Amino acid sequence: MYFPTRSSLNLCSEKCRTRHGRRWSATRAAPSGGPDDGRYGDRVQHAATRGTAVVTGASSGIGAATARALAGDGWEVVVGARRIDRLKDVAAATGGRAHALDVTDDASVDAFVARVPDCRLLVNNAGGALGVASVADADVEQWRTMYETNVLGVARLTRGLLPHLEASGDGHVVTIGSIAGHEPYPGGAGYNAAKFAVRAVMSVLRQELLGRPVRVSEIDPGMVETEFSLVRFGGDAERAAQVYEGVTPLTADDVAECVRWVASRPSHVNVDQMIVLARDQAGARQVHRH
Repeated sequence: MYFPTRSSLNLCSEKCRTRHGRRWSATRAAPSGGPDDGRYGDRVQHAATRGTAVVTGASSGIGAATARALAGDGWEVVVGARRIDRLKDVAAATGGRAHALDVTDDASVDAFVARVPDCRLLVNNAGGALGVASVADADVEQWRTMYETNVLGVARLTRGLLPHLEASGDGHVVTIGSIAGHEPYPGGAGYNAAKFAVRAVMSVLRQELLGRPVRVSEIDPGMVETEFSLVRFGGDAERAAQVYEGVTPLTADDVAECVRWVASRPSHVNVDQMIVLARDQAGARQVHRH
């Protein structure tokens, strides 16, 4: 699959620069809400203004990397997460806006959506796994939390921002799933169930929006070295590090580049699903360790 570089995207015609009803200026400043550190400004000067992108779970990992990648590609970024101090750092680095967001709380989601007057791209990234207990030893509260975060969080944000996405005339919902939503494995039942559900939600949404100006995409990564395993193992850093031993895993930036590329396709192109794994990983349970 060919992934164009950012420089190749800079060659868009005047028609490209106005296709979404927003004219771009080479002297355009960084979006309000954060400083232009020069590097960001240079990158924005070479990309059309694409509109507002909302990224959830953006205080670290894939979410933070996605915010950086999208800002560098000309999007005005709005980031949401619970860890507001870290979120503000991401916003400052991208020239974006930061708002507190707990995707498991209706009131928090409503307040967040109310602060986003327009949106053309929603990246549902907030999620995660808790524990590796067997079904026989299942912690039902952990399962409930995973479902709330991974599934209902996606439903809440998508429902709340869908009117803006459709009103933009060229909206896009990109949800970060997982290889765990394709291949169940021992010790992963609660997380598997949540990510299989995410796949179902995205498939239904794609069908329900057919004929309307909103694309729906799902990106399903495998092993990515972020805080994911640290959270899953309750803060046990040694155990989390063992997950990546002898392997060159994906990075958050690798997945963010996939999001950036999918979101940059022409309006008639819908990348329904993308599975991205490290070369050392051939499936949820197939990993080559050096």
